[in-house]
Amino acid sequence: MWAFHDANRDLLRLVRKKIEDKNLEGIQETIRIIIGEMQRLAMVEEMRLFPYALHLLKEADWIEMKNGDEEIGWMMPQRPVSYTPANENSRPVTNPQQGLSGALQLEEGYLHQEQINLLLKFMPVDLTYVDENDRVLFYNRGEDRVFPRSAAIIGREVRFCHPPKSVGTVLKILEEFKKGTKSEAEFWIRFKGKVIHIRYFALRNKEGQYKGVIEMSQDITAIQKLEGEQRLLNWE
Repeated sequence: MWAFHDANRDLLRLVRKKIEDKNLEGIQETIRIIIGEMQRLAMVEEMRLFPYALHLLKEADWIEMKNGDEEIGWMMPQRPVSYTPANENSRPVTNPQQGLSGALQLEEGYLHQEQINLLLKFMPVDLTYVDENDRVLFYNRGEDRVFPRSAAIIGREVRFCHPPKSVGTVLKILEEFKKGTKSEAEFWIRFKGKVIHIRYFALRNKEGQYKGVIEMSQDITAIQKLEGEQRLLNWE
């Protein structure tokens, strides 16, 4: 089904390009092909996909898919009618292989402590977390950190982790984040021949309570030089 969708998208892009270029030669034939492919896709869905899905999927699977649809969004302007499970007590069932052997259940998915450390270590950004009490509780220890960090900062008040010339700006950011007047701050600087993008994001729980700030620094020197597109793998 994914391949069918991709083929139809390519045809739609072709028609759009012809219209933008004011080159309408052959466009009617392309549109006729699109209509035929759409009809074929609908037939495959109705004759194969949906019947097999109704036969194979359980109630919990439909609930889980509906939750995923809520996050992705809808094609039509109006939101579809809410899904009502046949069994009101039904709940999405995750893979029983997940969550075992000490894995931590996250908002989406499961990770072991080792996996979390590896993810944060190899993430190509510097991360530092300061809690709602202005104390540094975490930073990721990557191989190529933009700004070196010492383990001695863990537990320290953030005002004592910045040079005097920048501490005032940091405290101003924290003040506005706590008041709720701002939720993001960003800077970009030249540092050792590189362009560094520094961003601060306020963290708030579902009730809107301030729970700290994440500082993210990234070397964007190479990113700034990107042009056009690269859709194919190029490891040369």
